[in-house]
Amino acid sequence: MCEARKSREVNVGGVKIGNGNPVSVQSMLNARAQDYEKNLEQCLALEAAGCDIIRMAVPDEQAVRVLARLKENVRTPLVADIHFDYRLALESVKAGVDKIRINPGNIGSPERVRAVADACNAAGIPIRIGVNSGSVEKELLAKYGSPTPEAMAQSAFRHVRMLEECDFYNTVISIKSSDVRKMVEAYKIVAAECDYPLHLGVTEAGTEKSSLIKSSIGIGSLLLSGIGDTIRVSMTADPVREVPAGIGILKALGLYENSPQIVSCPTCGRTRIDLVALADEIERRLEGCKKPIKVAVMGCAVNGPGEAREADIGVAGGDGEGLIFKKGEIVRKVAEKDIVNELMKEIEQL
Repeated sequence: MCEARKSREVNVGGVKIGNGNPVSVQSMLNARAQDYEKNLEQCLALEAAGCDIIRMAVPDEQAVRVLARLKENVRTPLVADIHFDYRLALESVKAGVDKIRINPGNIGSPERVRAVADACNAAGIPIRIGVNSGSVEKELLAKYGSPTPEAMAQSAFRHVRMLEECDFYNTVISIKSSDVRKMVEAYKIVAAECDYPLHLGVTEAGTEKSSLIKSSIGIGSLLLSGIGDTIRVSMTADPVREVPAGIGILKALGLYENSPQIVSCPTCGRTRIDLVALADEIERRLEGCKKPIKVAVMGCAVNGPGEAREADIGVAGGDGEGLIFKKGEIVRKVAEKDIVNELMKEIEQL
């Protein structure tokens, strides 16, 4: 993995983004913005799943009132997503929101942009500039012919300059596209030309299955290059499903240290145990575990401990039995029906 890009730090309700801080995982509420109870329920579910920052669409004054009530009952920082009406951004700041997401260019005159920038400066809250392939300005589309990575990057810089002209520098940038290649290239351009922290994501990435593939490639490749400070895995699905997906990407890259990482073999003709069910059960039992350990689930008692020597602990299946091993060394043999319980006992002692 490349050395992490150096970026300035912003504080979102206590979650620090950039400047070498841990990469945070975000999601967005999809309940009706005017329904407090449904949004509260979703916020609490996202919190339980491990979400670091939650975004909410704020289309009207009633949504602002819902946002204000959520701030009283939700620990996770909240972001107000604003389109067009700068007054909703000002009201969201008054409601105590932790960050504003806008495109400065679509909220009107320079005076309106300054009003939002001044309010956020006074409250000490950051602004995320959210550019995507569908929001690139007409003149940039004419210049580049389509929403190319260069066009999206230049659109982002245009919005950044609007805020800088208002003496606002507490900014996070996102440049999303449904095209993974364009998304990656756009972020690389922006990363090379500024030190603002970057919010990574593939927009309109599709269903859970499709999104997981696209997001793993797009977000993962940028993080491997040292680019990215906070992420969202956008899905056409329950937003709670976005959180384990994002955490999973970070775990695969060694960027998430608050939970176990499971490695398991794909099985072969030597397997004499129901390894699929075993791996699923172990993964389920480890939900909520906060130990930064690697757990191996292997199908062959002959090669398992050796192949998974780097794991802190693991099991290898046999014929009606299994081996528990630590760092490649066999600890003991257990009956197949007791494998999971005995493994969990060993993990509790680590």
